Amino acid sequence: MAPDREARERAATGATAAPRPRTRLDQPKPPRRRLLPEWDPEAFGRFSERIARFLGTGRFLVWMTVVIIMWVVWNVFAPGGLRFDNYPFIFLTLMLSLQASYAAPLILLAQNRQDDRDRVNLEQDRKQNERSIADTEYLTREIAALRMGLGEVATRDWIRNELQDLVKELEDRYPDGHKDDRAVFPAERSHGRDVDDR
Repeated sequence: MAPDREARERAATGATAAPRPRTRLDQPKPPRRRLLPEWDPEAFGRFSERIARFLGTGRFLVWMTVVIIMWVVWNVFAPGGLRFDNYPFIFLTLMLSLQASYAAPLILLAQNRQDDRDRVNLEQDRKQNERSIADTEYLTREIAALRMGLGEVATRDWIRNELQDLVKELEDRYPDGHKDDRAVFPAERSHGRDVDDR
């Protein structure tokens, strides 16, 4: 229906409300507002890998050892009013537990990302191996075809053997050295210029 006609029919029936807008199926919906903050999983994964790499170094162990020694020395030998964690070092235990509780998931996340990369690399290696095997099989077939083709080509050794057999046969036919050249070679042409040899 034409838009003017629809408007006239609505006016005639007493409908004054505007039609409901149609939802377009060929366009994506606008994003909804979320209550939770959003983050980039790739950026978070890279960050976790950097932390996991640092946690696995000797530098981290040295710094952690230095901090713990300073913590213990300060809380044992400092004046009473400046101490913040007395002898059983409960706050130090809490801090180390907190560090371990965050370090373990970060290390697992970094390992999962490394597993994903290894899986992709293995898939690429498998495809490359399949291509290499296909190329090798193709080259093998081509070499076999060339060998079969070369088996039918007269080689220098084969021609030499054939000529030696012919010479031997001639020597056997004429043992006394008297050779009838006419039997072996056709009659020579006249000694004039030979036009056919040009």
